Amino acid sequence: MTKTVSKDIPLAEITLRKYERPYNQSDRELTRKLCLSIGLLQPGDSRDVIVDILHILIKSDSLLSSEDIKNFVIDHRKKENLPLKGIASSNIRRQLKRLKDMFLIENINNNYRISENERLIKIFEEKIQNYYLNSILERVKEYFNALDKNDK
Repeated sequence: MTKTVSKDIPLAEITLRKYERPYNQSDRELTRKLCLSIGLLQPGDSRDVIVDILHILIKSDSLLSSEDIKNFVIDHRKKENLPLKGIASSNIRRQLKRLKDMFLIENINNNYRISENERLIKIFEEKIQNYYLNSILERVKEYFNALDKNDK
């Protein structure tokens, strides 16, 4: 007889990292550090196509399909002499979903753009910091409080 082990699946999670101040870095490097800072990219990860996807969407003034994004990513990676890793359509769509789940981009009729064409700092403050992060912190506090009550 096998035992069933319950798996705790988080309702929400976020990774935050602090790096040096953003001085004298290329736009791609700034985008890469942002992705590292909010957990979209892991330190030392060579599969960094999410950096190019976000970078392209930041620079674009129009809605882009996933296929347009894929083509821009390929062109961009060729210009930067970067390996063409992670450029399969399925991976591009998966990375777009990750960006969407972080509230950075939105999908309108199968086309993508930065959420509401808003400034990134405003998206961070309103959707990530004030809403997402606060809801996670409040739940963590509930666990601290529950343990404090049990301790007394």
